[in-house]
Amino acid sequence: MQVGLQGPALGAWARSELAALLSPRRLDAAAVVLGAGSDDLESGRRFLGLLAEGGWAVPAWPAEHGGMGLSSADSDVIGAVLEDFDTPDMYPFLVGLSLIGPTIVAHGTEEQKARWLPSMRSGEHIWCQMFSEPDAGSDLANLKTRAERDGESWRISGSKVWTSRAHYSSFGMLLARTDPSLPKHAGITAFCIDMAAPGVSVRPLIQMNGDSHFNEVFLDDVLVPDSDRLGAVNNGWRVGLTTLSLERGSLAGDLGISLESIRRLAKASDINNNPVARDRLMRSVIDLKITQWSTGRAQAERAAGKAPGPEGSLAKLRTNRMIKAISTLALDLAGPAGTVNALPADEWATMWMASPSLSIRGGTDEIQHNIIGERLLGLPPEPRVDKGKPFSERLDH
Repeated sequence: MQVGLQGPALGAWARSELAALLSPRRLDAAAVVLGAGSDDLESGRRFLGLLAEGGWAVPAWPAEHGGMGLSSADSDVIGAVLEDFDTPDMYPFLVGLSLIGPTIVAHGTEEQKARWLPSMRSGEHIWCQMFSEPDAGSDLANLKTRAERDGESWRISGSKVWTSRAHYSSFGMLLARTDPSLPKHAGITAFCIDMAAPGVSVRPLIQMNGDSHFNEVFLDDVLVPDSDRLGAVNNGWRVGLTTLSLERGSLAGDLGISLESIRRLAKASDINNNPVARDRLMRSVIDLKITQWSTGRAQAERAAGKAPGPEGSLAKLRTNRMIKAISTLALDLAGPAGTVNALPADEWATMWMASPSLSIRGGTDEIQHNIIGERLLGLPPEPRVDKGKPFSERLDH
């Protein structure tokens, strides 16, 4: 790329370059929220193939690993330009490209980067993130999956839940407890594991929208080489926080909703004779614009060198509310058609059925409220009776 381009100049250059590779986005393109209703992998791989040479899909990755070496703010410029072009459902690949890939860049060895990043960038290997556990609730640090040292390897046993796309992932990033004598945040280590390894079993969870998006993953004495450990032993919480901060940011935004999609909804409905529905529609437009402006402000702060803060929790909550409100309105306006698979109702019905999961993904709404209360409003923190105590002394251990 041309050295030194930033802001509008970078965007204009990127638009010119991408116009030679991609087709413009159709105004009537259906919105897809987090891959709901879609498991199309090959179109995504073809798309990544088109973007590979210039590093367009991973502009923030280092150039030596197939990216463009751009700052977060400049990467956002590239992402905004890409939204104007015809793009397949990329959600199956985004856990790797947007979350785990940058985490490996931040914490991995050079050998690990060279081994894992190329096939992740091409879409050849899909990755999943194995953090949440059945008994941990909203507190990730309560995890009980254990990893015990065995020479130059680790033996991992336990279970994970709500693991997106695990049923066709090649690799997964996992947090496991390696030292229960330490406080709960301190005795955790991160690993990258082969999902085809003996002892790994995956059970899809069928959702009400027909997706098998989420999965349970069971780990029965899985042997993982120490060379697949990500970061230092017992430093997994820090590694996990890197991924979680990226995830929270990826779930804050319009998530495929646009003014054009809202206009199409209005045109398809008799909204002029329904003042209450018209008011609900305009509230969603206002929420969309506030979300977009807030995203722009966050991008400007990153460009100024400010680290991501609790404003991401505000943006995530606002996004959740907007998606739920606009999809509920769409089904109300569709009437009986909203219960059958008939366009345009099915686009919104799929979104509506996927929207409750937004309050769980990337940290629950309750966790976001705690972050806002403690870090923005200065309220007293939640009582933490186990703070500083060894994990092994917990009553539920």
